Amino acid sequence: MIKSILVFIEQRDNQIKKSSLEALSHAVKLASVTAAKTTALIAGGEFESFDRVSSTGVNQIIHFQNPDLNIYSPSAFAKLLADTAKENGSDCLLFANSQMGKDLAPRVAARLDAGIAMDCINLDYQDTELVVNRPIFAGKAYQQMSVTTEKKVFTLRPNVFPFITPGPDSGLVIEKKSADAPDFSVRVTEIKKSEGKLDVSEADIIVSGGRGMKGPEHFILIESLAEVLGGAVGASRAVVDAGWRPHNEQVGQTGKTVSPSLYIACGISGAIQHMAGMSSSKNIVAVNKDKDAPIFTVADYGVVGDVFEILPLLTEEIKRVKS
Repeated sequence: MIKSILVFIEQRDNQIKKSSLEALSHAVKLASVTAAKTTALIAGGEFESFDRVSSTGVNQIIHFQNPDLNIYSPSAFAKLLADTAKENGSDCLLFANSQMGKDLAPRVAARLDAGIAMDCINLDYQDTELVVNRPIFAGKAYQQMSVTTEKKVFTLRPNVFPFITPGPDSGLVIEKKSADAPDFSVRVTEIKKSEGKLDVSEADIIVSGGRGMKGPEHFILIESLAEVLGGAVGASRAVVDAGWRPHNEQVGQTGKTVSPSLYIACGISGAIQHMAGMSSSKNIVAVNKDKDAPIFTVADYGVVGDVFEILPLLTEEIKRVKS
């Protein structure tokens, strides 16, 4: 049985990532079974309030305040987490399966000599053992497994584990530390991001375009539909490789794995690599003129037709309903 769970809370520009709160919320749920201690670790950032973190019911928050940690350093963050896990006696560590989480979790596992399971879509007790479900073979199958090492590391797929607020915290301890001599042998020197745009990995609604959009100038149709729905713009690998859209919008095996409530695939045929990144979406709508396109095999709703005719009509209808 797990005795102490440590959760890495990812922040950027003093904003806590929703996917990290989902991981923390699930940690509290797991801890309720065995009365395990739960700890949230935040590196860098300047926070006046930890309300969003404490609302999960976590027992302890550790905030390393060193301003040098405001920008991600794989070596420094891995050392902080591994050292904290040893000091706290944490035998289970949870991360969001974000770009940072996927980079950091294996480094921490190596330092702790821990077993690791990535991209988990379910993590719960069966009797006294933690059992994981995770997709394998590009999402064509699902693996059920358990990690048998003393220390265990898991990354949880965003938008799969619900964020639950059990109510006011009780007995919460907040520790602020300075982080002595972080290991900055590896560090990020620059971050490029699209200002004001939703991150597809955390968006609840995504409208994605593929080669069927025929050119970057036609993505205005995707952007208009995403805007009226309050969602994010996604893209297939072929579109990103062609330079039509930035890489941070790429959905798929070599891009970002997403699990929104609504995923609309426009002009995307449905290569297995793309479906590996979005097939766990709650509701999938596909728009494609090829009725035999593989995307229809995973779609909940399919529209066979020309995206250039359907998207403007759909956008206008949604605007009308909203008004």
